[in-house]
Amino acid sequence: MGLFNRNFNKPGPGVRKDEPRKKGAARFFELLGRDFWDLIKLNMLLCICVIPSGIIFAFGLLGLYSGIAFILSLFLAFPVGGAFVAYVYYITKMMRDDPSYVWYEFKRKFKENYRQAAPIGIMCAAFVYAQILLWGSIVVGEPGENILWFFIALFSLLLFGMITPYIFMHFAYIDLKTAGIIKNSVLMSFGYFPRSFLGAVSGGIMWIVFALFFPVSMIFLPIIALAGMSISSLLCLMWGWQPFDKHFNIEETLIKRIEEEE
Repeated sequence: MGLFNRNFNKPGPGVRKDEPRKKGAARFFELLGRDFWDLIKLNMLLCICVIPSGIIFAFGLLGLYSGIAFILSLFLAFPVGGAFVAYVYYITKMMRDDPSYVWYEFKRKFKENYRQAAPIGIMCAAFVYAQILLWGSIVVGEPGENILWFFIALFSLLLFGMITPYIFMHFAYIDLKTAGIIKNSVLMSFGYFPRSFLGAVSGGIMWIVFALFFPVSMIFLPIIALAGMSISSLLCLMWGWQPFDKHFNIEETLIKRIEEEE
């Protein structure tokens, strides 16, 4: 198994050293209250990397050179993988009570990982766009004819939500080839199935509610645009981080490194 990536920063302001961490909902609201502005900044940085691809895909949905737009949207998804690695890294850094400067950490982790993570980011973008097309056809089609596709779409979304957090956590913390990262992530998602499942559901619940109550839910669009992705990711990673940290002893390793440097 590979070792951790280098260049970890010293911890920033967090909880007192001997203060036990809260758990469950109390921990979520503690992080949300303490690091809310960092979550907004993260959301904005992620959007900067993702929106160009999404805009071109939207043009394709409107019938403007659909085939070319889809290909171009995937080409523009090149930075998506690196952005998600940096994004997941900073959220888990918050969960380690080690917040620091968002822009600095995001830029550093992006530069370290964008090349290796690019194919995964493009694949994730292709999956999301395929899901949009699939759900669009399910909604406008006859209910009886699309029941099978409904369950296929739902099952694939669940698998995506269970596996991808582990993939990006591997990129952020573990020095390993992409094939090994994918293999490890699949095994961990099923090895820790209850937490992976709850993480996927928790991360997706906001978007499910938004879709179910659309277009009334559009009144919450400004809040979702500001921090929606970050909040849902925090909910998801709170379930996945504990087994990932336990499996690789990440926090213990980082604490030892800091103590050695001091």
